[in-house]
Amino acid sequence: MLVAIDIGGTFTDLMAFDEATGRFAQAKSLSTPTQLVKGIIDCLRMSGVDLAEIAELIHGSTTAINTLIERKGAKTGLIVTRGTRDVYSIGRGNRPESYNLFFHRHRPLVPRHLTREIDERMLASGEVLEPLGRASLEEACRHLAEEKVEAVAVCFLHSYVNPEHERAAGEIVRRALPGAYVSLSHEILREYREFERTSTTVVNAYIGPKVAGYMRSLKASLAEIGFRGELAIMQSNGGVMTPEVATERPVAMMESGPVGGIIASAQTGRALGFANVISFDMGGTTAKASLIREGEPAMAPGYYVGGYASGHPVMVPVIDLVEVGAGGGSIAWIDEIGALKVGPQSAGADPGPICYRGGGTEPTITDANLVLGRLDPDDFLGGQMALDAESAARGILEKIANPLRVSTAAAAQAIVNIAVAKMSLAVREVSVAKGYDPRDFALVASGGAGPLHVTAIARELHIPKVIVPLYPAHFSALGMLAADERHDFIRTFYADLDGADFRQLERTVEEMAAQSTLANRKGAARRIHLDLRYVGQEFTLSVPVTQKQIEAQDRRAIRGAFDRLYERRYAHHSPEEPVEIVNIRLAAIGKRASLALPRLSAKRRARAHRRMKVHLDDPARPVSCPVYRREELGAGARISGPALVREHGTTTVLFRGDACSVARTGELLISVRGAA
Repeated sequence: MLVAIDIGGTFTDLMAFDEATGRFAQAKSLSTPTQLVKGIIDCLRMSGVDLAEIAELIHGSTTAINTLIERKGAKTGLIVTRGTRDVYSIGRGNRPESYNLFFHRHRPLVPRHLTREIDERMLASGEVLEPLGRASLEEACRHLAEEKVEAVAVCFLHSYVNPEHERAAGEIVRRALPGAYVSLSHEILREYREFERTSTTVVNAYIGPKVAGYMRSLKASLAEIGFRGELAIMQSNGGVMTPEVATERPVAMMESGPVGGIIASAQTGRALGFANVISFDMGGTTAKASLIREGEPAMAPGYYVGGYASGHPVMVPVIDLVEVGAGGGSIAWIDEIGALKVGPQSAGADPGPICYRGGGTEPTITDANLVLGRLDPDDFLGGQMALDAESAARGILEKIANPLRVSTAAAAQAIVNIAVAKMSLAVREVSVAKGYDPRDFALVASGGAGPLHVTAIARELHIPKVIVPLYPAHFSALGMLAADERHDFIRTFYADLDGADFRQLERTVEEMAAQSTLANRKGAARRIHLDLRYVGQEFTLSVPVTQKQIEAQDRRAIRGAFDRLYERRYAHHSPEEPVEIVNIRLAAIGKRASLALPRLSAKRRARAHRRMKVHLDDPARPVSCPVYRREELGAGARISGPALVREHGTTTVLFRGDACSVARTGELLISVRGAA
């Protein structure tokens, strides 16, 4: 038995797969923000799965990113090369928001008085200019011990080339501060750019103690209730890792929850013959979009937690996604000039939307969908949770409709329209902004609120095909079941492409591969990228290359791939300009067996089990919509909009003219009217 559990801002989702019978099981419970482990245990008990039969449990958690965003991490000290004390606090010299009078840079996680300089200096070539000054290091440790720091980050100049001084310093720090969590930059990120490397190392140290405590608590709680299998943790790069690796490198699990749905979207697209898809996941707190091309999710070398302008750079490989504050629990509110806004504030799981009866008083997107008739108050989560439609309508009337002087239905429709506009921008950002036409992609909808809004988003962006997969409300957990084991490595390798020593490049790739426990595993795969740029440029493009191209020293093929990628991204390229290598990126991947989804029996006729009045386009005129149960739809069944398709955890909305058919494996394939 394989089990995956994904903790979201509102719900905790569980998917289980029995390898012997090929059957899936699912469960969903409200998240418990103050005691996340309790939510996991609750979900396991609700599922009815026999804990003794679970061979592996895969977990995606928001612990790491929440610790950073809420600034509830450990008291952290930073040890650096003398002369570089202020690199971390100064950051970059650019000002992304030139005309913002209230602009502020990132707020360092380590104050200046806890940043200590020591005597040592390594050159960019890896040669030692000044030996490690043990006396200055011991003095720095004494100061940090007096300050009672709980974690220490060590980041020396050019340690990405030669980590000798950092290794020695790490041993001294661990002896001097035995109770402190220690992060060494060369173990986290072997890449040049001092600010980004320092920031990533500091973030790892800052969140490390809390993540380590969470891991211990989770393992102990699971053992208490009878779990004896393997525990795996989801990474931001779409792979899984052991709890021990997660404890050492918690920075790798910042986005461990959302990426599961992206992996599942890629697999669903490939299975249905759509190599190019856009994953759209709308949960209770946020909506996420990610582009998948030729069956593979787009990767980014890192991202800024808290936004590019004033966030913290975390330069570890992550599946490229755009996240907006538009989830089912996102709050609708009127600003100081009387304009309607939606999000980014969320009611979350506690108190939740008004209709959840948990004490929420602010109207949300979920409340709006209930008022519009798109959700059934008596059939939410399969009847497991009754919704309060009257209180939702009253909340929207008092907080939104009356101030705007419109009807309750018109206010609810406006809330949904604004949410759709925000989510459409997220889909544009992963496609149009990267040089891709969204009309060339299918849109895969997941999350508890995704199918409710996906056809409206597709129509907005002229995307003709929408896919609602199996188990959409548990899709991130489903993707975790299918996630490969993956280890990512990066090494700065600065050289002109034409004059680079490819034998040294090949040796470096082998050294990187040897760091992975997957190095000698049968069936393990490698993916190699070179970060390339035109000479004189500051930033790079990551270009996929093959082992054969490196062994054959095929500079022409590598250069051609770079030029094509540059042309796609920027609509021009410069074939006469010299190109240089900056970094090598290696992903070692241990492939899992793919999950076999059940095949439906043919049942071409779809029968509605009831009709409901639903507001779709005109808030003044509700439409009589047939309501179908998804579990009753057979392969080949066809439905025409307007209609609703209900299932455990979500509802798919079809507008007038939309045409839906059921695939052999149960996915809903929707042709969107007016989108082509």
